Amino acid sequence: MRTVEWVDGGKVKMIDQRELPWQLVYQEYETYHGVITGIKDMVIRGAPAIGAAGAFGMALAAHKSETRDVAQLKNELEAAARAIIASRPTAVNLQWAVDKMLAVARDPQYPNVDAIRVAVRNAANALAEKDVETNKLLGAHGSLLIRDGDTVLHHCNTGSLAAVDQGTALGAIRTAHEDGKKVSVLLCETRPRMQGSRLSAWELDQLKIPFEVIPDTAAGYYMQKGDIKMVFVGADRIAQNGDTANKIGTYQLAVLAKENWIPFYVVAPTSTVDMACKSGQEIQIEERPADEVRAPYGLKLMPDRFPVRNPAFDITPYSYITGIVTEHGIVKPPFFDNLKKVVK
Repeated sequence: MRTVEWVDGGKVKMIDQRELPWQLVYQEYETYHGVITGIKDMVIRGAPAIGAAGAFGMALAAHKSETRDVAQLKNELEAAARAIIASRPTAVNLQWAVDKMLAVARDPQYPNVDAIRVAVRNAANALAEKDVETNKLLGAHGSLLIRDGDTVLHHCNTGSLAAVDQGTALGAIRTAHEDGKKVSVLLCETRPRMQGSRLSAWELDQLKIPFEVIPDTAAGYYMQKGDIKMVFVGADRIAQNGDTANKIGTYQLAVLAKENWIPFYVVAPTSTVDMACKSGQEIQIEERPADEVRAPYGLKLMPDRFPVRNPAFDITPYSYITGIVTEHGIVKPPFFDNLKKVVK
């Protein structure tokens, strides 16, 4: 199942994650502006997935350009890149992927606009294929941490829907299941957009992996009871010191896990590591629309006059993280030194 892909004829096709788990619906976009809308409106979400979507958006910008002038095409792609990156500022994968497409477009080995168009499209497809390969490696390393009979707590959604395919943290749980381990999952519902109860639950149901959805506020209760053996989460940006931006609610889970002596693992590709970012204090946190809290999925919970704050992410300090699972292995503290090694 591909979350996002290039369709012959010049379209980008993606699963509309707003419709899950009730129905499986696809959206197709013919312009990079459409891809931006899909990213902003959460048709597609998850750091690796929006990175691939951004790359395909750049391919669309090149494909749809009517110019025959190389300099003009590069200017158009620069403008498209700025707009795509601005669509969701927290996840570093988006900028990473778009920058890769710009580097291809700027490469002097492509002498004309047709060559640039083909090269950017091929690079976007290659990036998507690499994402699947990387996530399979992530899954293999993460599976080593899971023992037969373990119950893993998971927050948000980090499965196939959050990537091109396979997934990161949920991908590791999937690999453990496929390896024959009896693993069960407690899913935080992940308010306000309910990625846990809608998306992660849908994926685990498809894979026949035992799971139960719990209120976000119940995680501490089950940790205290001893029902949870470890916590697996994804990441949208990891600073060079190991501070991690992830879906809102992750920080409090990390604090609870440390209080209850439960290992807390971040599972993410090295493309999520931002070595230019010294600590979590430098990470821009996206603020989502207030109506996601006031009326999630049309269910009115409060009057419009009630003020709301709705940060999409929070920062988990490195001191709460047991290890960071990457495609190159499991990174342990000190993260400042060891993340440099795996990124290289």
